[in-house]
Amino acid sequence: MSATITTVEPPSAPVSRSRKLWPRLVRPAAAVLSGALLYASFPPRPLWWLVLPGFALLGWVLFARRLRAALGLGLLAGLGFMLPLLHWTGEEVGPVPWLALALAEAVFIAVGCVGIAAVSRLAYWPFWAAAVWALDEAVRARVPFGGFPWGRIAFGQADSVFLPLAALGGTPLLSFAVVLCGFGLFEALRQFRRYRATGTVPRIAVAAAAAAVAVPVVAALAALPLVDDSAEDGTATVAAVQGNVPRLGLDFNSQRRQVLDNHAKRTEQLAQDVKAGKVPQPDFVLWPENSSDLDPYRNADARDVIDKAVKAIGVPTVIGAVLAPDTGNLRNTLIEWDPDSGPVDTYDKRHIQPFGEYMPMRSFVRIFSKDVDRVQRDFGSGRKVGVFDLAGTKVGLVTCYEAAFDDAVRDTVKNGGQLIAVPSNNATFGRSEMTYQQLAMSQVRAVEHGRAVVVPVTSGVSAVIRPDGTIVQKTGMFTADALVDEVPLRSSLTPATRMGPLPEGILALLAVAGLGWVTIRSARARKDRRARPGHTPAAT
Repeated sequence: MSATITTVEPPSAPVSRSRKLWPRLVRPAAAVLSGALLYASFPPRPLWWLVLPGFALLGWVLFARRLRAALGLGLLAGLGFMLPLLHWTGEEVGPVPWLALALAEAVFIAVGCVGIAAVSRLAYWPFWAAAVWALDEAVRARVPFGGFPWGRIAFGQADSVFLPLAALGGTPLLSFAVVLCGFGLFEALRQFRRYRATGTVPRIAVAAAAAAVAVPVVAALAALPLVDDSAEDGTATVAAVQGNVPRLGLDFNSQRRQVLDNHAKRTEQLAQDVKAGKVPQPDFVLWPENSSDLDPYRNADARDVIDKAVKAIGVPTVIGAVLAPDTGNLRNTLIEWDPDSGPVDTYDKRHIQPFGEYMPMRSFVRIFSKDVDRVQRDFGSGRKVGVFDLAGTKVGLVTCYEAAFDDAVRDTVKNGGQLIAVPSNNATFGRSEMTYQQLAMSQVRAVEHGRAVVVPVTSGVSAVIRPDGTIVQKTGMFTADALVDEVPLRSSLTPATRMGPLPEGILALLAVAGLGWVTIRSARARKDRRARPGHTPAAT
């Protein structure tokens, strides 16, 4: 008898599955990386140019994708961007608010990415796709609860070569141009690879890629003459006082009197420095938001402290106070305090912060975080535009969070502001990146409206910014300090200021037109397929 020996090959299925798995993970990983590159382009890192490879990579991820896939990939990109960018929101209250906000913003981005994938099938698709991104930013800036414009691509471009475009069409045009250039880089690379593979490329494709990259750069260079820091109306010497806070975190204002005393003391020291000839006499002084959380209209002691400090410096001073009327909402108010007459004018913050200064859906939010009860009494929003006449200088007032909103800043300039003040309080966010992100917003606003911007902050970073976006003075964080500088006053209006929301409206219409055209084409294609001989309707 002879035996037959059979050789059994080891199973190869596990290797095969792993080889199939890795290609499926490439696009999701690239989506996350694209979002991370967008985050890395924001301050305090001077890496604004990373936004271009970020959008080029996002273009590759989304190009010609099915809409369902684009939604998931867009969500990954949004999380890669928003999770690290908004980490400061959980600095003192834990991860739940941070994760919830980052997820909500990422969902907006995911929906926008669906639109980008849809229009990527059109000729000149980078232009349509950049318009869709601009539309997505416009929606995020308005809903829900008044919107949350943080993370606008324009706000990461304070040191960018594209910055002059802010003076031409505001933050919407600046964002559009940067996104367009990024998508254009991907399209140029795609056409180059196509040429290497086939030896020919349609002229329209070459024109689309070249225009998408070149138009933003050329437009930025053409807009350079709009960036002007000359003193059209003379100059004013302004002082920004940073008194510092007794402790970091949410409990800093449990010592409200100490915060007030810090700012009064630093102002009195400034007055001594002026008398000693160490610094020039300011024309007016700016204190930050929340520099007096004791209502000076109801608290005689607080009023006396403020009055003494203002009399010592001898010039009009803007005080950031919390007013607590007998009934109704609290008010986040800036008070013009005259050394002779006391309080003479007020501005109530118009864009108040949801879940910070007022608590929507209080009962529901309490399920996730007991910190909701820290906001025991909601703030109310003001109605009038804030412009103070300080020793003959018209100063437009934008309180902290409002710097992120186009209309809040634009209104002060259109109502006569010759310079812009952004009193802020970032003490609740510790040493996080938040203060640098917000400072970059003020740099962009300076160029957008052609105004010097002065940013007094309770704990830093306070700064003086020229109309060309250059920071000429700034403080450290969590130190008591005072900045004194002669700033140019200007009254001319940039095209961005004159046009207001028009550029954003045009970009939104462009996006809607592109999405509408894609929808019509898809409907026609489905109709044609159904009309073909032999077509069998799908079973229902």
